Amino acid sequence: MPQSDNQLVEEIISGNESAMEVLVKRHYDMVYSFICRYVGEYNIACDLTQDTFIKVMKNIGKYNHKHGEFRSWILKIAVNTSKDYFKSSAYKQRNQSDDVDNCHLKSSDDVIHLLDKKQERKEIKQAVDELPTLQREAIILKYFHDLKIREISKMTGEKEATIKSRIFSGIKNLKKRLGGEGEDEKRRIAR
Repeated sequence: MPQSDNQLVEEIISGNESAMEVLVKRHYDMVYSFICRYVGEYNIACDLTQDTFIKVMKNIGKYNHKHGEFRSWILKIAVNTSKDYFKSSAYKQRNQSDDVDNCHLKSSDDVIHLLDKKQERKEIKQAVDELPTLQREAIILKYFHDLKIREISKMTGEKEATIKSRIFSGIKNLKKRLGGEGEDEKRRIAR
């Protein structure tokens, strides 16, 4: 039976480097896909994912499972690393590109299905990118990473009502941008 995240954290603190490798492998794709969606650039997402894991390992002793799941803790670090990037001079000087096609999708749809959805994904990606930062963050965490409102609230330090409001406003803005109505849009966003 695989070790839990908490067990791996305890082993890392004890000096077990192989436990660190297991923990990184377990969460790398999740962190990378979040950052890729958040910043919208493949190469930057790779760098920021590495930065996130460096911060995780430097601060692993500060993790306390009583304050939430490891998954939420590591995503909080990824959110903060991404926000730091947007504040950096490197971001301000850099030309943003639309290299999103290199981002990995969460689902494992077959190739033909993915090709059929390519245009739809581009439209959704562009619409999500155009959302205000706080709405985009809430939408990505809720619908792309299946986090609960309370988990997002803990990660961001905002009240649950604030997160719900951001998600509601984000969905409303996405409907306007995508020209859709009702639950169909919510389902499109969640893919």
